[in-house]
Amino acid sequence: MTPHLREHWHWYAAGLGLVVFFSLLGPILTPFLIGAGLAYLGDPIVDRLQRWGLSRTLGVVVVFLVLSLVGLIALVLVAPMLYQQSIALLKNIPDWLAWLQDTALPWLGLSLPEGVRLDVQGLRDIVAKHWSTAGDLVRTIWAQVSQSGAVFATALANLLLVPIVSFYLLRDWDDLVAWIAKMIPPRHLPRVAQLARETDAVMGSFLRGQLTVMLLLSVLYSVGLALAGLKLALVIGFSAGMLSFVPYLGFVVGFVAAMLAMLVQEQALLPLVWVAVVFGIGQVVESWWLTPTLVGDKIGLHPVAVIFALMAGGQLFGFVGILLALPGSAAIAVLLRHAKQQWFASPLYGAPPPDTPVDPPPTP
Repeated sequence: MTPHLREHWHWYAAGLGLVVFFSLLGPILTPFLIGAGLAYLGDPIVDRLQRWGLSRTLGVVVVFLVLSLVGLIALVLVAPMLYQQSIALLKNIPDWLAWLQDTALPWLGLSLPEGVRLDVQGLRDIVAKHWSTAGDLVRTIWAQVSQSGAVFATALANLLLVPIVSFYLLRDWDDLVAWIAKMIPPRHLPRVAQLARETDAVMGSFLRGQLTVMLLLSVLYSVGLALAGLKLALVIGFSAGMLSFVPYLGFVVGFVAAMLAMLVQEQALLPLVWVAVVFGIGQVVESWWLTPTLVGDKIGLHPVAVIFALMAGGQLFGFVGILLALPGSAAIAVLLRHAKQQWFASPLYGAPPPDTPVDPPPTP
């Protein structure tokens, strides 16, 4: 053990214990991390309001009121359409079952067992035939519903906690940053401050640009699918846009879901062409205009590295790891750029090969 480590071992042990402590608290950290992310995104707006003469608290209140008003308007506009689309989906289920039984399965060369039909009367016959095992099925479903109810209650509590955490963190953001800076040893403060500024520039521009891309893609897919005649356009378009923060995930999930929904709705192949056109246009617009213009290469990572970061974060820390994956990747990208500069400037990188003759020093 080196003298430095022997002298300061208790600080390293405290840091390791803090990491373990927060890893054990992972299930309850989600609303705090989301609140911190929202506070981080809203801090520049509040800072600008402060420069216009508002107090910090009043600026936070204005931001929250505007966001709440926008969210309420969006809810009023979107909720009726979501309800109508859900009703349309339920009404299409019998038609879909009939199409599956009479068209899709024969086209695939498959057939249902003798006496089984996918219609209302057929489903009733199946239930009556297996009624003896229905009790066990009901008990299993009830157990799952009870567990889901507890999960839903926890998710609702976390959702209500997010705006509270966001408000207080946004109000005290500058004080929190100053406190963290004060806790850093003064001899390391210039380097840490430089890394923090670069990380903030990378992460802030990336997150704001990516959120804008997600919203614009949601609108593009929803409007395009609605023009194509898909009754579930809003649900599928919004989901595809929100999933686009993972490269190609939103496109793949939205495309497959829209294809299936259109096939269930129209039971024809021609409308599928319009779905393909909508997602083709969306992919071209995203790849050639939205992402290069609004995001660019802000984070400095290859799309495969972004996918790996998200999967690694989820594997190691669950949903909390997914939330931290992209911000962590932004910080790691900055550190790697500095490490590369240090490596190029190091004597080890610039040392000549072992078989290269070294000129003798000049004779005085």
